[in-house]
Amino acid sequence: MIRKGIFFLLMIGLVGLSSCSKYQKLLKSSDNDLKYEKAVEYYNSGDYYRALQLFDQLLPFYKGTDKAEELNYFYPYCYFEQHDYIMAAYYFKRYANNYPNNKKAEECVYMSAYCKYLKSPKYSLDQTNTYEAINELQLFINMYPDSYRVKDCNNIIDKLREKLENKAYHAALLYYKMEHYKSAILSFENLLKDFPDTQYKEEILFYIINAYYEYAKNSVAEMQEERYSVTIESYENLRFSFPESDYLKQTEKIYINSLEVISN
Repeated sequence: MIRKGIFFLLMIGLVGLSSCSKYQKLLKSSDNDLKYEKAVEYYNSGDYYRALQLFDQLLPFYKGTDKAEELNYFYPYCYFEQHDYIMAAYYFKRYANNYPNNKKAEECVYMSAYCKYLKSPKYSLDQTNTYEAINELQLFINMYPDSYRVKDCNNIIDKLREKLENKAYHAALLYYKMEHYKSAILSFENLLKDFPDTQYKEEILFYIINAYYEYAKNSVAEMQEERYSVTIESYENLRFSFPESDYLKQTEKIYINSLEVISN
């Protein structure tokens, strides 16, 4: 049994070596029609690495021909299937720019944006790719408003905006925890402007009350009355928006203290 197993492994190795040898000969061959046939064969079988190497050789040769359009279409998918989304996005966009009237242009515009979405990192990291993905998805919607892909674009945009919302919320919360109350207030208020339907609205209003109160306490005397007044307004805003909120009880003392300061 052991000998049979070793023999089987040796045979697999020999087949692999033979296959590699044939492929290396193909790369060195001057028969571009054969290369094209094999490249498409590799592509269709899911061997994107080998297909890509052959496409690299064939693209200059077939430039300006009908085959060039097909090769340029396959090319970004080779990168995409190997999870190189940066290169895939670049070549999808280039295809759409080079063949704007081709029926595949719409697909490639979408795929370029989709690659940016796939490169969007978790909310705690830099969100450049997230913003680029949103912009490209919106561009797709504007270019192809009747496309069946518009629904997917909107769903993806919602996911990306939620990520930006999370980043903004946690950045503001960090300012608050570090007792940088002025920065926290500005960040929370900007978050409410940018994401009026934010899932964190109740918590944000709570933190704004506390931040304004602490900011007022630590302000110079001539600025305190104004900032205590804003603290009161913030409490009333929470009470109006969430009349059953548990945060009202937690901030009631702040509200009463602020009223006392204003009345004195």
